[in-house]
Amino acid sequence: MSFKCGIVGLPNVGKSTLFNALTNSSKAQAANFPFCTIDPNIGVVPVPDERLNNLAKISKSKKIINTTISFVDIAGLVKGASKGEGLGNKFLSHIREVDAIIHMIRCFDSDDIQNVNTTVDPIRDIEIIETEMKLADLESIQKRLEKNNKKNVDEEQIKILEIALDSINNNKDLSILQEQFNKKLLNQSGLLSIKPKIFVCNVDEKSIQAGNNYTKKFIEKYGDQNTLIVSADIENQINQLINDEKKSYMEMIGLKETGLDLLIQKGYKILELETYFTSGPEETRAWTIEKNCTAPKAAGEIHTDFEKGFIRAETVSYNDFISNEGWSNSKTNGKMRLEGKDYIVKDGDVLNFRFNTWPYFFHTKIN
Repeated sequence: MSFKCGIVGLPNVGKSTLFNALTNSSKAQAANFPFCTIDPNIGVVPVPDERLNNLAKISKSKKIINTTISFVDIAGLVKGASKGEGLGNKFLSHIREVDAIIHMIRCFDSDDIQNVNTTVDPIRDIEIIETEMKLADLESIQKRLEKNNKKNVDEEQIKILEIALDSINNNKDLSILQEQFNKKLLNQSGLLSIKPKIFVCNVDEKSIQAGNNYTKKFIEKYGDQNTLIVSADIENQINQLINDEKKSYMEMIGLKETGLDLLIQKGYKILELETYFTSGPEETRAWTIEKNCTAPKAAGEIHTDFEKGFIRAETVSYNDFISNEGWSNSKTNGKMRLEGKDYIVKDGDVLNFRFNTWPYFFHTKIN
């Protein structure tokens, strides 16, 4: 599975600049006027993982295939979007399609870059976006709970919608839904306000290490657990350099990791995702799964037949695979295990699946 993150925010906060930096492209028009992005831009980015190269070296793989993340640059939102202001309803419909939301927030002063508001205030800006999403959810919930529509909504979804309605109307924390319902049910609800969020404070170059007064005030209110301090302009500059130059430049300005790396780490954390690997002479490949994924479900990421006909998974941890230099020694040294249908795949597991497709039986390597 791949996951999709939508970059949202008010106009002219740096969304398209960040999108171009993350995707190493110029797909998104970055201009000094509101609504320069109208239709969403989508970029698919390989997820960096040094473990892939190490596995491929041992397996002498012909190919290395990274798992991917998709970024969506969504048009700027303004106050009143839920009522059609700006690009309103179009904007909100695009958010519904993503797995997680990256809130891009302006945390810099500039006379050269227009601001849709007269002052820089990241807390006010995020409250505008959050309010518009709640208002859009409110309208959607009310329609779905109307008597004529209610019969088309299952019982669990009705419970979710009723709790969400009460929470929005009475300004209660919507996190109560996460405590009562599983992630699959919540995703099916289509509610914007409960999508996992990453807050990206877009700063100038001098603030990338320690932040500034804007970021400090924002973190005081929203915390630092899901907040990143990034300079979209600096990220763009980094992506225009070759590897050695990139490393030197990052050291010079005091950056240990790129914005892409930081966003992927946060994305995996808030979406509760992990990675397992397949590795052999043909290819070494990374696969993204949800935490607590069973072995058959993980096999289904490769092909549905693997899940349907699952028998066993030959399993070696990443560290054991590396230290024993591959499948053969791992098996000889007792580090390879045969796991069944109830096995919960762990991050870094190297797997080979045994499966059958009725009426035939297969014991085959996938690489």
